[in-house]
Amino acid sequence: MDYTNCRLCPRECGANRTAGETGFCGCPDTALVVKTMLHMWEEPVLAGSGGSGAVFFGGCALGCQYCQNAAISGEPVGKPTDSAGLRRIFEDLIAQGAENIDLVTPTQYLPTILPALEPKLPVPVVCNCGGYERVETLRELAGKIDIYLPDLKYADGTLAAALSGAPDYFPRAKDAIREMARQTGAPQWQGEKLLRGTVIRHLILPGHVENSLRVLDWIGENFAPGQVLVSLMRQYTPMGKLPAPFDRRVTEEEYQAVLSWMFLNGLEGFTQEPESADQGFIPDF
Repeated sequence: MDYTNCRLCPRECGANRTAGETGFCGCPDTALVVKTMLHMWEEPVLAGSGGSGAVFFGGCALGCQYCQNAAISGEPVGKPTDSAGLRRIFEDLIAQGAENIDLVTPTQYLPTILPALEPKLPVPVVCNCGGYERVETLRELAGKIDIYLPDLKYADGTLAAALSGAPDYFPRAKDAIREMARQTGAPQWQGEKLLRGTVIRHLILPGHVENSLRVLDWIGENFAPGQVLVSLMRQYTPMGKLPAPFDRRVTEEEYQAVLSWMFLNGLEGFTQEPESADQGFIPDF
């Protein structure tokens, strides 16, 4: 795994990033770290009492039009940091009481990140990603990632193309999440703290309840009860000028329709309070 002929993500640009070429994500050949923090707003089983040790990386291979982290994902920004520097960041967060190391949008920098994970850290490592991943890349993470926290944004290819420029999102994400769940196995716990497992996040989009129902159907059809956890998110917050219906928040009726479907599918996991759909819950970059 390296930055030459880059094929880390499904875009498979083939850019030689070590020679200064940039692909879809526009990222260089060293990790760009935008922010580190003890993040208290992750799922309770991750944040615990100490918070997730979040490391936010600049750039992204998706570029969703409604991204809450657009200030750092829309273009590669951040402090250039090598593997040794990342290791120091991880150890500092752990010293501050981090329950885990939460790698936020790490795919484009994995050749720099992976050496920083050796020797194994004393807390779980979380891969917090958009779900649009290559199985071949994920296989190289086996044994290094304890908790996968992928989004499963779309079951509708037309919607994925319109909002993220990725018409192949659903087939790619399905294969990726199957691989993640294969690696982690069923959730493992220490009290109420998750030590290992796969948590699938789904953000309800305004005006697109059917997309959410299809996503939940797929999860229910492909995983045994308790094999994965689901985090159903209602925090959609309109960012910038977007066309209807993306210029509004999710209604209570939309949320309840999806929540009911989640329960009908027997899915285990987490839900959010209405107050989460507020810019105050977005980290200040």
